[in-house]
Amino acid sequence: MKNALLPAGWVKPRGYANGVAARGTQVFIAGQIGWDAQGHFHSSDFAAQARQALLNIVAVLDAAGGRPEHLVRLTWYVTDKREYVAALRDVGSAFRELIGNYDIAMSAVQVAALIEDEAKVEIEATAVIPD
Repeated sequence: MKNALLPAGWVKPRGYANGVAARGTQVFIAGQIGWDAQGHFHSSDFAAQARQALLNIVAVLDAAGGRPEHLVRLTWYVTDKREYVAALRDVGSAFRELIGNYDIAMSAVQVAALIEDEAKVEIEATAVIPD
């Protein structure tokens, strides 16, 4: 079970949770980028890469016996914050389709580059599968 944390008097954040409390088996998912299971990129589009990275997170989580609702934290590393912001509508649509809810503590950070030159986004994830 997980619970989003909202301190008294704080405005509810849009698109993420300030914090999450959960109990169970912890799953730590390495940064996932926008390539498929064989390590091939199919698009240079930011939203398409973000969607694939989310699909990859769901696949790794499934291997642990978890589901998207068990995610408690995501850290997004983006190479261009303007491109990220411009793609938010499509990224949000993919997020709702694949993950479902926004009761996840999230951070987004612009970085100079990612290790894979074609990658525009990398997403790390933490999940807690209830006992």
